[in-house]
Amino acid sequence: MRYKNNKFYIENVSVNSICKLTNTPTYIYSYKKIKENILSFKKQFKSIDPLTCFSVKSNNNINILKIIKSFGLGADVVSMGELNRVLKAGISPKKIVFSGVGKTEEELKFAIKKKILLINTESESELITIEKIAKSIKKRIDIGLRLNPDTDARTLSKISTGKKENKFGLNKKDLLKIINNIKNSKYLNLLCLSVHIGSQITSHKPYEKMLQELSDTIKASKYKFEYIDLGGGMGIKYNKNEKTLNYIKYLHLIKKFLKKNKCKIIFEPGRSIIGNTGYLASKVIYMKKSGKKVFVILDAAMNDFMRPALYGANHTILASKKNSSKSKKTYEFVGPICETTDKFLSTNKFQVLKEGDIVLICDVGAYGIVLSSNYNLRTIPQEVLIKGSKIKTIKMRQTLKALNS
Repeated sequence: MRYKNNKFYIENVSVNSICKLTNTPTYIYSYKKIKENILSFKKQFKSIDPLTCFSVKSNNNINILKIIKSFGLGADVVSMGELNRVLKAGISPKKIVFSGVGKTEEELKFAIKKKILLINTESESELITIEKIAKSIKKRIDIGLRLNPDTDARTLSKISTGKKENKFGLNKKDLLKIINNIKNSKYLNLLCLSVHIGSQITSHKPYEKMLQELSDTIKASKYKFEYIDLGGGMGIKYNKNEKTLNYIKYLHLIKKFLKKNKCKIIFEPGRSIIGNTGYLASKVIYMKKSGKKVFVILDAAMNDFMRPALYGANHTILASKKNSSKSKKTYEFVGPICETTDKFLSTNKFQVLKEGDIVLICDVGAYGIVLSSNYNLRTIPQEVLIKGSKIKTIKMRQTLKALNS
């Protein structure tokens, strides 16, 4: 992804030529970047041979899941809908883990029927439900238990999941008690100890504390786990000043952990695989001056891309075509929805824009289209995949007729 002759290209196709075919707003993904990210992740952890289960909540497009599957990855799912989707994409049930604090009895029955690798359990009540189902079908069910390690991931508070005040997992005391009870169960086969402390983590330090909590818990439990699921959460760069996780240091910590605890590692990466592979192309509808401020009103809105409104997240915005003017402008990029939070970025160093120009909101591959909605009865954007010079529609734009049927 780069500028060529002042036009922004995704692989071998200019964004302006893509938008002539698709209109806007449109999500655009790069196959080459998805492949590069998967191979890079696998290379980083090759020496410990983990099972890598892509976090489907980050992006659930079936065509992207088929790419994920083609490189040998499994899936981490959090609903029956996601489980059904990954099975349709051809991912092996034996590479699927089912996470989440509120799995219904219907969802649990479906997961058990599909013989997935693990159901990662997060409460005693959930265990009771699984055991009830297991008794009714006279089968032993493979499960994991999720530990809440009370570890601060040092990320956005809204995407932190490993502190004691968060709803996820079991505290150490309760978990040890449950392990002791499971040892005598005819219907629960405890294979895994699971943990996930948050998302967009850019330091190895929280992982160091997490691994120590895991080691202490395993030692106290006197239980031999076949799998340790370390979750995901590895961050990406949303702007050039941000740091990224030092994978070498994280791998060193995991190897140190594995010397004491012989087991197979499971990872659940999402953002680090798909985050920087996607762009949201949007057209400038109006330029509106208000005092000293200039609002750039886009045809993309918070219903199309929710992260800035939901998390206060900042995403770089680029012009699809560079112009010859050297002057830089102060702009606030906003959407057309009647909410003050429907804005994407404020910047004082942007090239001169005019109505009808195309801009790109960057790094939207994770938690982009999956968080979109029909708020204000707006239709869901189209999604396209670029592979070399080919443009493939992987999800059609929702029509007003379908929306109102």
